[in-house]
Amino acid sequence: MSDKGDGTLVVHAGLPEPVPGEPFLPGPVLAAPYHLDPVTGPTENGYGRPDNPTRRALEAAIGELEGGAVRAFATGQAAITALLLSVLKSGDTVALPADGYFTVRAFAEGTLRGLGVSTVLVPTAGPYPSFDGVRLVLLETPANPGLDVCDLAAVSAAAHAAGALVAVDNTTATPLGQRPLDLGADLVVASGTKALTGHSDVLLGYVAARDEELLTAVTTWRAQTGGIPGAFDCWLAHRSLATLDLRLARQTANAAAVTALLAGRDDVTGVRWPGLESDPSYEIARAQMRRIPGIVSFDLGSAERVARFLTASKLVFAATSFGGLHTTADRRAQWGDDTPPGFVRLSCGIEDTADLMADLTAGLDAA
Repeated sequence: MSDKGDGTLVVHAGLPEPVPGEPFLPGPVLAAPYHLDPVTGPTENGYGRPDNPTRRALEAAIGELEGGAVRAFATGQAAITALLLSVLKSGDTVALPADGYFTVRAFAEGTLRGLGVSTVLVPTAGPYPSFDGVRLVLLETPANPGLDVCDLAAVSAAAHAAGALVAVDNTTATPLGQRPLDLGADLVVASGTKALTGHSDVLLGYVAARDEELLTAVTTWRAQTGGIPGAFDCWLAHRSLATLDLRLARQTANAAAVTALLAGRDDVTGVRWPGLESDPSYEIARAQMRRIPGIVSFDLGSAERVARFLTASKLVFAATSFGGLHTTADRRAQWGDDTPPGFVRLSCGIEDTADLMADLTAGLDAA
């Protein structure tokens, strides 16, 4: 772990050594084919699918934050399916979070089952079964959208004792919130579309690891299937990393204020945020996480009340995804999540806290 503070780390991560007359962050290299040496043939940059200079710079930057080598993908889903399909084979069993990202469970029940891979679903907060006979344990903490947290070090130790690998979806926390590789995980996977890049203008995913064999398997899978991000997307993502510390700080502060507001209303139930002292995940989150993300969940009781709340609000945009500059909220049941009809996932943006509180109050009153 670098001895630099988070703000310094994200501003300088992955940048080249200073050269007079050159930009801080070089522009995107958009080439697909490159000139080859006519005698020796391939160079470091031979063809854009297996490698690209702009992508390498982004991977180096995220790698500094996660504490491992990184491979970037076109989306978070591309990254997680690459991880699963490069590690698992027919006859294997994978343990997945029962309350995690629903598309991963759908992929397991469809594609993985068709390939002969068995699935065990486990709630993020446990209890956890024996991992005997399990090849891979995939954790998502804090879970999306319910925000439960699991003890990464304890679960990783139990999985390793049974001979299983551990992968952690770090999308919600970001590497400034927690570093799973330091806590015992073998692999990290994340959607960079969310808080990591945070400007709602790029799709991105990545896998991080310290084990060379695992990383080689993921790299080979990416090269052969082609799920790469474009050079300009990589440049946008790298540009956005510099403000990650600042964005997360405001989002966390807003989440604390939002949680206090929601918890004080008798027309809102089920308020969850791991930074709330009364939250079931508070103690584990406090011990394990370096900062709490700006995601809050709650229940307004019905789809109609959610619709009235979002219609009345002027600052809270109705949108899926999370972690962006703008405060957004969506009713997760409409996307197929196994949640009550009035369940809301709210992602705090970087608006002034007082303005956001006033707008939320007006929206909730109208609901």
